[in-house]
Amino acid sequence: MKKIEAIIRKSKFDEVKDALHQIEVNFFSYWDVTGVGNEKQGHVYRGISYSTTDIQRRYLSIVVSDDFLEKTIDTILETAYSGNVGDGKIFVSDIKEAYRIRTKESGHAGIN
Repeated sequence: MKKIEAIIRKSKFDEVKDALHQIEVNFFSYWDVTGVGNEKQGHVYRGISYSTTDIQRRYLSIVVSDDFLEKTIDTILETAYSGNVGDGKIFVSDIKEAYRIRTKESGHAGIN
């Protein structure tokens, strides 16, 4: 099993969520987060300069079986992409075990 942590634009969240549901990734957690990016310049919109040093993003935490890893990452990469600075990051780590508390199922059955 793998844990995918993705930090994406809040404006892309609904699109990413719907795409994940389409590939049958139906359970994940998410949080609103603020981060600091590499870009130090502000953006100007309608003559007003906005700081981009503190960036509002959505953080997704997804645990999938190994066979869903590539499909899940590809889906996030495709749907979260805008081509602009600040599209986000994806991190992958190993999960040793998972349990469903209600049924006491473990492994793949514990995450589905």
